[in-house]
Amino acid sequence: MVRNLSRQPRSVGELAEPFEISLAAASKHIKVLEGAGIVQREVQGRTHVCRLDARPLHAGMEWMRHYEQFWNQRLDALESLLRTEDRENAARKAPSRKPAAGKPSRSSRSKR
Repeated sequence: MVRNLSRQPRSVGELAEPFEISLAAASKHIKVLEGAGIVQREVQGRTHVCRLDARPLHAGMEWMRHYEQFWNQRLDALESLLRTEDRENAARKAPSRKPAAGKPSRSSRSKR
């Protein structure tokens, strides 16, 4: 419905048509959109014409952009921390070098 209204004002019947719903059901949906401030309805004789008011949608997008940036920063920091931790764990688990068989280690040579 919102997409149809973004092109031009439509009657309730025109908004209901593509969805195979009754005019009463379409009207209920439109009332929800009106309550959100997204749709304005005007009565012209027996016809109810609906118009889109996109301002609340723009405000919602700004809110989402703010929190998208907020969470992207937090998730990037978490990813960096986890990668550092993985590298440190891998370094700790790396096998230490053992002296070749038959060759004394430096520490055993110095004890002689």
